[in-house]
Amino acid sequence: MTSHARAISRSATVPPELGGQRVDRVAAELFGEFSRVVLGRWIQEGALTVDGATVKSKTRLFGGERLVLEALVAPREDWQSAQPVPFEVVFEDDHLLVVNKPAGVVVHPGAGNRDGTLVNGLLAYRPALQNLSRAGIVHRLDKDTSGLLLVAATLEAQNVLAKMLSAREVTRKYLAVVEGRMVGGMDIDRPLGRDPVQRTRQRVREDGRPALTRVRVLRRFRVHTEIEARLETGRTHQIRVHLASIGHPLVGDRRYGARGRLPPAADAATIAVIRNFHRQALHAAVLELEHPFTSEPLSFKAPLPADMVDLLETLAADVEDHDSGVD
Repeated sequence: MTSHARAISRSATVPPELGGQRVDRVAAELFGEFSRVVLGRWIQEGALTVDGATVKSKTRLFGGERLVLEALVAPREDWQSAQPVPFEVVFEDDHLLVVNKPAGVVVHPGAGNRDGTLVNGLLAYRPALQNLSRAGIVHRLDKDTSGLLLVAATLEAQNVLAKMLSAREVTRKYLAVVEGRMVGGMDIDRPLGRDPVQRTRQRVREDGRPALTRVRVLRRFRVHTEIEARLETGRTHQIRVHLASIGHPLVGDRRYGARGRLPPAADAATIAVIRNFHRQALHAAVLELEHPFTSEPLSFKAPLPADMVDLLETLAADVEDHDSGVD
């Protein structure tokens, strides 16, 4: 360990819904700023204990146990510095914040993104968030996904909001544009897990974790479709993988099979807009929940960012230009 290593101290109570899982998997859920590999090493070294006792990584938990982490970590990523990062605060009170994240902003530090993340920006906006794991973030958006994100402002709120998300008591609706013309809406109920070959990708796999996305068609273009996707679970890359698995990858999502599909005989302007859309066309548009402490119903909407507005307007104009009668 280098002389620049810093001491860290974390603790958390295992929620009932994580009962039955291995301690290393539970720790990765509760202490999300650290990888499961690192947490496994700390479990083995005794730096991470369960109710004061050392355990093995494969030990199963029941729920209600107290995990305590006391360790030294080399500062490879910066979870502490307050830095100016662009995002909009849509709502805030003493308990929680709702922010609108632009595309291109990484949510938390990691490989290749040491700092300059939403975590660093939140610490600049509300310094007290440094006392919370992940600066209070309770769910994530991919770097190139725009839209609404829920952030806890206190440890109590972080625990309650995490339970609400697990119990599907937070509604999250996304707007997206996919390649191909979808015939109609559908529920995509397919388990997801890490791709064993390309570790940065997820894939549908029978031994994966349950995942359910409800898809509704909003508008069809000549060879594209605008959809609304509602998350019933929150797996990594869930919407992207689910839509790709039914043959309708998100526009711009090269990682999951988007080919830059073009309408037949499209004009140069239409071709340019589609080819120059370099992120997945996905926006977290709606976030709804009951306030965890006041029981007030909360509902937030984030307008589409300019690039997706331009994409949709271009596809609509292409339909008009070709008078194809597309609905």
